Amino acid sequence: MPVKLFTPYTVKGVTLKNRIVMSPMCMYSSHNEDGKIQNWHRTHYVSRAVGQVGLVILEATAVTPQGRISPQDLGIWSDDHIEGLKELVDMIKEHGAKTGIQLAHAGRKAVLEGEILAPSAIAFDEKSKAPKEMSKTDIHETIEAFKQGALRAKKAGFDIIELHGAHGYLINEFLSSLSNKRTDEYGGSAENRYRFLREIIEAVRTVWDGPLFVRISANDYHEDGMTPNDYVPMAKWMKEQGVDLIDVSSGAVVPAHIHAYPGYQVKFAEQIKREAEMDTSGLGLITSPVQAEEIIQNNRADLVFLGRELLRDPYWPRTAAKALGVEIEAPKQYERGWKSLL
Repeated sequence: MPVKLFTPYTVKGVTLKNRIVMSPMCMYSSHNEDGKIQNWHRTHYVSRAVGQVGLVILEATAVTPQGRISPQDLGIWSDDHIEGLKELVDMIKEHGAKTGIQLAHAGRKAVLEGEILAPSAIAFDEKSKAPKEMSKTDIHETIEAFKQGALRAKKAGFDIIELHGAHGYLINEFLSSLSNKRTDEYGGSAENRYRFLREIIEAVRTVWDGPLFVRISANDYHEDGMTPNDYVPMAKWMKEQGVDLIDVSSGAVVPAHIHAYPGYQVKFAEQIKREAEMDTSGLGLITSPVQAEEIIQNNRADLVFLGRELLRDPYWPRTAAKALGVEIEAPKQYERGWKSLL
């Protein structure tokens, strides 16, 4: 049976050379607290492109200073960020990878001085700061910030934008009834809790016509929380709005025990893909090339997102090609080292 992990994937005219994606992972490395690209980012991201990943997605990049998870987060709240991001994009593309950026707002999980924001004034846990409940003005300003972030991402030359609606950050806080206790049009019913994300997608779509992904936490791991069954209709709404792929993660909107094992989130991606008829990502402690190939081969998801495994092995696509008996193109400079082992 032909190997599918190394087949191209095309979305809105953007073609990835394979189905291997570098998942967005925070590096907390903007040491001047200005949100700008540092040498670490140039080394970290470009090395995975050299390693033949099909798509490199930058870490959660804050659309406002108040929306950073930490003072060291990357930012896209100012035109001053465009130059560094464009330089990084160009370096990644030099090596044949496509580029993505995850636009984010930390909400109540921001660990910053000063006021932090959330849909409701409920702290994440007993050790966390209590957030301010967002006013309508706060909501509209944040939606505009996502729009401006998308515009800057376009100017920087990114191929794909992902909206971070997972892991207990602001969009996720609106989606889950565990963190959203509002009584206005942004709280209550599923349609109302989805409204914030709906309006962000609408705003982003006014400046961005390229591929758009949304990361979700498909399971809150709480008896009163969100499950994949709840996200299926939301995935359908996203599809209607022109979202191209749901990046299916889970957890972290409230403290919870998660039984994690290799591929533990793939079943969520598979359900959403099947029931919402929507492209999805498979992720969650995926380390084995055989495991990654099984996900794509059996159409359980359309892309495989790798996190920690790419931290351990920047050249994981080569590792996978060797394990699966596939020959992939090596960087010209590395041919003598790679081809002798394939």
